[in-house]
Amino acid sequence: MEKLFGLVGKNIAYSFSRTYFTEKFSRLELNCHYENFDIPDISQFPEIIKHNPDVKGLNVTIPYKESVIPYLDSLTETAAKIGAVNTISLNDGMLTGHNTDHYGFQKSLAPLLQPHHKKALILGTGGASKAVAFALETLGISYQLVSRKQVDNSICYDDINDKTFSEFHIIINTTPIGTFPDTEVCTDIPYDLFTNRHIAYDLIYNPEETLFLKKAKSHGAVIKNGLEMLQLQAEKAWEIWNS
Repeated sequence: MEKLFGLVGKNIAYSFSRTYFTEKFSRLELNCHYENFDIPDISQFPEIIKHNPDVKGLNVTIPYKESVIPYLDSLTETAAKIGAVNTISLNDGMLTGHNTDHYGFQKSLAPLLQPHHKKALILGTGGASKAVAFALETLGISYQLVSRKQVDNSICYDDINDKTFSEFHIIINTTPIGTFPDTEVCTDIPYDLFTNRHIAYDLIYNPEETLFLKKAKSHGAVIKNGLEMLQLQAEKAWEIWNS
């Protein structure tokens, strides 16, 4: 019997996951299928489960990594700590939420780190930012959240200045700003303050080099996009589904 897996999200025609897993299934000659479950509101999530009783595992992407949690039966300890879910396993009708984003981010960032990379700015406060924060804590790197509006434990974009850049040498974009097709926009930060002591990391993978990365690179920063993170988190999800 063919095994069904899929991605839950909104406006996900561009999805990395479907292409990645479809190619994986073909390469390994597995009798599996991966489908996009594109829903306009998370309240429709139960319908996915109801109409696809044979689904074995799901990935979750923007904007549902936090709002999907009430629909699950349980969370792993890590997913509960992070407060966001990007992978769901289904066993005997029970839905368990996992987070593999933190694993993918940590493994992809670690090779870039130098002794002076002690503090990070996280641009955005959504589900992805929570996984990034958890990974940074694991690596012993302190962080500051940045948001458009003042919320608890965050600063605003307008607060970022030369002092900020002299203190924080890792700048991470966890927002969707700059994703294809809107590639001519980027988060509003002073890019001329980037130096060769900075890392600019963008969770976006399409385009390969966002405007955020291009501007940081032009001032000497080491840059990285989110493709390797996605590959690593996908393989961890596959491991969970088959455990």
